[in-house]
Amino acid sequence: MNEWNEGYVAEVAYTYGYYAELNPLRMRLPFLNHGLVFPEIKTACELGFGQGVSININAAASNVEWYGTDFNPTQVCFAQQLLNASEARAKLYDDSFLDFCSRTDLPNFDMIALHGIWSWTSDVNKKVIVDFVRRKLNTGGVLYISYNSYPGWAPLVPFRDLMNRHVDIMGAKGQGINRNIHAALDFISQMLTVNPSYTQRYPKLLENFEKIKKQNHHYLAHEYFNRDWDCMTFGQISDYLYEGKLNYACSATYLDHIAEFNLSDEQVAFLAGIPNEGFREDIKDFIVNNNFRRDYWAKGLRVMNQIDRARAIREIFVIMVTPREWVELKVKVPRGEATLAENIYNPLLEALSDHQPIKIGQLEQNLERRGVSFTLIIQALIILCGKGDVMIVQDETITQKSKQYTDKLNLHLMNMARRDEKIKYLASPVISEAVLVNRFQQLFLLARHNGLISQQESVQFAWQHLSASNQRIIKNGVTIESDEDNVAELNLQAKEFFEKRLPILKALQIA
Repeated sequence: MNEWNEGYVAEVAYTYGYYAELNPLRMRLPFLNHGLVFPEIKTACELGFGQGVSININAAASNVEWYGTDFNPTQVCFAQQLLNASEARAKLYDDSFLDFCSRTDLPNFDMIALHGIWSWTSDVNKKVIVDFVRRKLNTGGVLYISYNSYPGWAPLVPFRDLMNRHVDIMGAKGQGINRNIHAALDFISQMLTVNPSYTQRYPKLLENFEKIKKQNHHYLAHEYFNRDWDCMTFGQISDYLYEGKLNYACSATYLDHIAEFNLSDEQVAFLAGIPNEGFREDIKDFIVNNNFRRDYWAKGLRVMNQIDRARAIREIFVIMVTPREWVELKVKVPRGEATLAENIYNPLLEALSDHQPIKIGQLEQNLERRGVSFTLIIQALIILCGKGDVMIVQDETITQKSKQYTDKLNLHLMNMARRDEKIKYLASPVISEAVLVNRFQQLFLLARHNGLISQQESVQFAWQHLSASNQRIIKNGVTIESDEDNVAELNLQAKEFFEKRLPILKALQIA
């Protein structure tokens, strides 16, 4: 009998994360930065949507009609619950990739997305997916794909294999995957105490393993313990996607677009001497020791001339989503930590500090007298978007239409926060994307929705729900025990929320 889960871990639920790269609006700036035509996205598809947080937020916060499948019916039920709450345009299925990709009732798509799925599918399913992309992705459409990559993953592969072998040989099936994962991690820890030569050769592995031990076991189950699991080089991915008539467009990771963050002058010059783009990407991965790629591919790349490119960039609206005083002029990059130039970023952040949408062309006019050129503005915005301090704004007419759906979805998510902190995001119709809003902040917003406007009322509302469930706040890894100290901590968080976060959430039309 065939396994319905095809070797993929189904015993534990996947995590409830949001993955911004799946938001079609985010593609605009990277494409234009590379001088490529950005396609209009009307229909999109996500293969393997997990708990459905991304597909539901993206559907509610945009005018894109989303379709998707996930083989796990429990996860699909949860995703459908979110969809029922928002009433957004999306259709969700619990089909296998083969069944979904064989459906005759699907439209063609302007975007197809696979976040992390590629690394955990069989070769048979990889071919099914590529064939689906070849048949169903519109000409000019975009494929987003992320995957574990070499050479960065190479030293960790034996660790992964050892953990899986421990589960297969020494694990107890009746104890469940979580206990078997815990046992496998304990075994590897014991092995490391005898100082294996392998870890002497790769000393950073010890640091990596300590990080692995601290991660959520549900995440580890899906990341490390599926039957099908592999890493690939960029060249190997290219060979697969060639059959789907796809060409590499650009990285979906904004900070990858800043060469000096990733490469030395000598490395840039060396790469410039490699005429083949695919091979150049392979060599770049070796230089930066890449272990995970997030890429956009297109079926038919169209190059823009410089005049049209500049005009299109100037028409983009952006908004700052971080309080001005919280924006750090430092950023962690593959080469270490980069310091951002104050003479460029301070005027730009000042121009964005009202947290209102502003056109890049207007920013150019405002900063021209400060000596900040158009080129520097583009680079700075790419970096600030990559840091999460600035976001691209969608068309106002779409925002107005989307708000009815995001309001319903957000109310549902805030009501979920009464019980737990499962989903830490709310949907913004302004940026067509999720915004990180923790459980306490969601409860403060829910209190406002229920007519409790003051800080004191919001704190009492939040504490009422925490205490009813006998829950306590954990701060810096330590549980706060007394009622008085919990309320005091809620007051501190509420003060910061009302002063710093609430004005931004209002600008994003979440509050």
